[in-house]
Order: sequence, then structure tokens, then C-alpha cells
Amino acid sequence: MRRNLLQAPEAVVMIRPHAFHSNPETAADNAFQRKGDGAASVLAARALAEFDLSVKTLRDQGVVVHVFEDDGSRDTPDSVFPNNWFSTHIGGRIAIYPMHAVNRRRERRSDVIEMLKAKYRVQDVIDYSGLEADGIALEGTGAMVLDHVGRIAYTVKSNRADPVALERFCTHFGYEPMVFDAHDEQGREIYHTNVLMCIGTELAMVGLASVVNPARRAEISQRLAEGGREVIDLSPAEIAGFAGNAIELSGDHGRFLALSRTAFDSLTPVNRDRIDALLPLVPLEVPTIELAGGSVRCMIAGIHLTPRS
Repeated sequence: MRRNLLQAPEAVVMIRPHAFHSNPETAADNAFQRKGDGAASVLAARALAEFDLSVKTLRDQGVVVHVFEDDGSRDTPDSVFPNNWFSTHIGGRIAIYPMHAVNRRRERRSDVIEMLKAKYRVQDVIDYSGLEADGIALEGTGAMVLDHVGRIAYTVKSNRADPVALERFCTHFGYEPMVFDAHDEQGREIYHTNVLMCIGTELAMVGLASVVNPARRAEISQRLAEGGREVIDLSPAEIAGFAGNAIELSGDHGRFLALSRTAFDSLTPVNRDRIDALLPLVPLEVPTIELAGGSVRCMIAGIHLTPRS
């Protein structure tokens, strides 16, 4: 894979939610999760419409989007966030992850993996989901934000990122773990690293104020800046607006940053200008989906595999 695509995939997997609702099993430790106004059927219809418009917007940018349907029959309220249960990697490797909430374990589906094997070159699938029997979770690229160039797995300490599973993943896939504590303004643990941090090719966005240990904060900033990346410090208000939950993608006209309209509006003019100087911002309208505690990054599972001829 070309270096400029390592952090910015040109193909993604997304799951179309027919029965979206906020997950009661994850509400206890996801401070970003909220209850929506209106009947469940109304919220589900809004989420479906937001999803379809997001897919259209990404395809209009030239991104290859593989869409899979979730009809709601398995009671998988968070299925719209597939980046938590699998990830793909250069060299033809796929990881399948153990999930913390019981109902999120039902999101794993073989048809997604079989599609990847059919359309892309896959050499190895490593399945960590058996660790769930021991109460161990590592929720994919939600729990970890991966620097594919520097080979670092930035990971916030939480019950969604067990150190045993993290060590196994980093050993198998060749990443250095960078583990740290992170809290919001109310002192609550941040549940997933990808609401705090986004790593692109020439920029890294991170809520440094949320990192508890000052020495670790400085180390993270330094490591993110290696290789010439511009580090953009996100305020707690920007983090609360999902500005950290963005993803760099590659389309017909080059790389761009996909983020939610909520995130776009939360950015300060200075930070927005700094990002825009490096790559275009493409906002997606997903306010209903964000009620579940995740945003655009969570909705997108990037494909870092080589297409078959």
C-alpha cells in the first residue's frame, strides 16, 4: 500500500442500521451517549436516513463503500459502529476483537469477513473474541487509535481495552502500545480513544487536556509530531462535540477529513483553518446516530488491504 494511503483508506465497510437505538448495555460507561426525543421508530428512521446520506456523500467523494444491512433481528443497537469488532491491516491481515457489552458481541458477522477475502488479498485472520469468556475486551479501533506509519497503538485505559488483549494485538501486528489515562472535564474516564484522537497523514488531532499525566501528555504530543505531522490540540468542548472522532479517507481528488456536522461546528475557527490548510473537511449529518455515543469515525471500518485483480 502506498505510504499516503496508510492512514487514509480509499475503501471502507459500513453497516446500515434498520433498528437503531441507544444501547442500554453501554450507557453506564459511555458519557457521550444520550437519550433522544421521539418514538423509537422515528429515531430509527432518522438514523437510517442519516446513514444513507453519509454513504452517498462518501461515494460522491470517490470512496469505495461496502454497505451491509442490519435488519435489527439480532438486537444489535450499535451495529452502525463496525470499527469496534474488526480491523484490517497491510500485508493482508484482519483482526477480530472481543467486545465488552454482551449485545455488542452479536455484531460480528462472517459475511463481512468473507467479502473482504473475496475482494481483497487476505492472508491471515486473527480472532481474539475467545477472550470474552475471561471478561477481556479490546474494542478495535475505538479502543486503539493506530498510527500505521509510526506503528504505535494509542490506547486510553478503560474496561474496553484490556492490557492482556492489547499486548497480544501489538505483538501479532507489530505496534508499540502507548497507554494512558484520560478523563473528561467532569473527571469521568473516557471510554474509547477514538473520541479523543484522530491520526492522519500530515496532521493529528488530540485532546491533550484530557490526558491525566503531564509527562505522558508531552510524550504523546511529541510522538504524534514525529514524521512531520502537525498536532492540533482539541479543547474539551471540541472533544465533547466529537471533533476527535474523525477519519482521514482517500477519494477521487485526494485525501480529506470525514467528520460529523456536530464536530465541524464545534471546531474553533483557528483549528478549522489549520485543518483546512492541510486537507478538505467533509461534514456528515449524523446527529441521531451520535445519540449512541459515537460519531463518524465509529461508523467507518477502513480497509487497509490490497484489492484483488
